[in-house]
Amino acid sequence: MTFTPIDRETWKRKEYFDHYFSQVPCTYSAVFSLDITSLRQRGEKLYPAMLYAITTIVNRHREFRTAINPQGQLGFYQQMHPCYTVFHKDDETFSNIWTSYAPEYRDFLANYQLDQQRYGSCKGMMGKPEPPENTFPVSMIPWASFTGFNLNLQKGYDYLLSIFTMGKFYQEKDKTLLPLAVQVHHGVCDGFHLCRFVEELQTLLKETFPFPQQ
Repeated sequence: MTFTPIDRETWKRKEYFDHYFSQVPCTYSAVFSLDITSLRQRGEKLYPAMLYAITTIVNRHREFRTAINPQGQLGFYQQMHPCYTVFHKDDETFSNIWTSYAPEYRDFLANYQLDQQRYGSCKGMMGKPEPPENTFPVSMIPWASFTGFNLNLQKGYDYLLSIFTMGKFYQEKDKTLLPLAVQVHHGVCDGFHLCRFVEELQTLLKETFPFPQQ
């Protein structure tokens, strides 16, 4: 794990960060509908496929890897890993599991499946112990679709990493769509960065999981 401190005095976002972190603390959220038609037609497991795709784009762009580390330093991680929720049907609780990222989907899928076997049934808030500091949160609410979603964090103005929440996929004519809510900190991520993220995520999904040949 590599964490690179940011020199705020020479940082190109200094003025924006100071404004949205200290003067007018601001986070915002948006919901997007992702086309996962080809992914579903291929019969891929939705959760690991989306975890891989989201993490891949997170690792492309520094604004989604910028954080304040446990020592209170502002900087960015070289690589991020997803920390995601799993649901326990027997007692209706959830646990968090983190999985090491791999650039190739099949390698990531193998890591995910191993974590599910080892920690998927472990109860408590953290099903897989000792998460590294370079993880970011992902969750899924597979019981309902939504067009709006917002997290109300008491200390959210000090949390710079993006938070991703997926809903239940649904059909719209011949497409299968998945709602994705993204909550970001305006100090490090503007609307341009978020829209670029979603565009690249959609492209990656279509390239990684193309329609099966007839």
